[in-house]
Amino acid sequence: MAKAQLNVRVNEDTARAARERALARGMSVNRYIEELVKQDTGEVGHTFVEAAADFMKSYESVFAEEFGTDREGRVGGSHVKAGRDGRTSEGRR
Repeated sequence: MAKAQLNVRVNEDTARAARERALARGMSVNRYIEELVKQDTGEVGHTFVEAAADFMKSYESVFAEEFGTDREGRVGGSHVKAGRDGRTSEGRR
């Protein structure tokens, strides 16, 4: 992907904090700011979900062997959804 130059003016405290945080993470200030923007736009989360899905697909047979094929979020052949409180439609956690 092509890079674009972006010049930003921030106060001295913000600049210092950016430099310190980048250094603590072992990355350049440019990379640090780029990561913050990716997090804010949800790109990092989307990338994580894609990577997790690829991982699960790659190890699907291992999980099936270890836990069985009926452990895919289904109970008795019907799909079970959990609510915000973590309880399933059958009232289980």
